[in-house]
Amino acid sequence: MSPKTPSKLEKILRAGHLAVTSECGPPRGSDPSHIVHKAELIKNHVDAINITDNQTSVCRLCSLAACIRLKLMGLEPVLQMVVRDRNRIALQSDILGAASFDIHNLLCLSGDHQRFGDNAQGQNVFDLDSMQLLQTVRRMRDEGKFLGGDPIQRPPAMFVGAAANPFADPFEIRVPRLAKKVAAGAEFIQTQCIYNLDKFEKWMTLVRDRGLHEKVFILAGVTPFKSAGMARYMKTKVPGMDVPDEVVKRMAGTPKDKQAEEGLAICVESIQRLKEVKGVAGFHIMAIEWEERVPEIVERGGLYPRPAV
Repeated sequence: MSPKTPSKLEKILRAGHLAVTSECGPPRGSDPSHIVHKAELIKNHVDAINITDNQTSVCRLCSLAACIRLKLMGLEPVLQMVVRDRNRIALQSDILGAASFDIHNLLCLSGDHQRFGDNAQGQNVFDLDSMQLLQTVRRMRDEGKFLGGDPIQRPPAMFVGAAANPFADPFEIRVPRLAKKVAAGAEFIQTQCIYNLDKFEKWMTLVRDRGLHEKVFILAGVTPFKSAGMARYMKTKVPGMDVPDEVVKRMAGTPKDKQAEEGLAICVESIQRLKEVKGVAGFHIMAIEWEERVPEIVERGGLYPRPAV
């Protein structure tokens, strides 16, 4: 562990515990009660809470402000930061802003293209890509320097993460791309939602073949279905998602008033199977606008109580 990184999430992972993270989307307004309520629902069942950064390119309360709210509640936030909207000056500035509030976890992302959101005419930036952002954070932390070379007073103490999608095409480059993120400085990975367990296990075999599971902590992403319609939408409309036909059929074959419970059961079954996969260091539970069910998922998945560090 870096002596500069007092991240609770990192301590749990390095102690060999299966970590549990979840995430909350900020509101489309300035009222903080929305994010506070979501955090209250899950705070006793997770080790850290991701705050998304204008997800799907829709304008929301900024991730940094929402992370500060969590910090003031005594919780462990994970600041998501996309490179779509900021140049290298703004990115470095926001990293320092997070560090000034002792926010110690940062997830580096590209961000969805703005054409998918509510400001399609907005200009994208992409001054750096997500791998260069990883390198930037590590330089700021480990060398105590800005990209321009000047020294930083009180460098940011960040545990640095990235995302990975084992299911995007072409499959052959998925593990090499992960290797590049590890080489760029990623210390933990949160994956895309996993529904095709066989394919994920194949990906993990290739990850282990390259020894990457010993270099980075991999948190397997899971999302419960609320309905058969959600399963069909995730299969056909969400890029990079792999939902097997049998999973859609299972949801569709369940009576409508019991589909939410079936979706939870599939999620719990996935966690129980993935716990046995060598190299899986924890779980990232993305219960989209369904945070109230996260405690149940964690408990039924055998991930409760959470360890103290």
